[in-house]
Amino acid sequence: MTAVAKWRKSSYSGTETDCVEVAAVPQSIAVRDSKNPGGPVLVFGREGFAAFVGRVKAGRVTSA
Repeated sequence: MTAVAKWRKSSYSGTETDCVEVAAVPQSIAVRDSKNPGGPVLVFGREGFAAFVGRVKAGRVTSA
């Protein structure tokens, strides 16, 4: 997936920490840690990603 995805860093990411990159791939949105580009990738359906972002913006998602 990472070879065909065009990754972009989130404008909300910090310069040294909390760096997130997203890529639109067929029928999905992929998310990865920009400090570990070869690491795991989360893949959301487009509706699921929109719901996730909405929850984050509303402050309803917390870190573990």
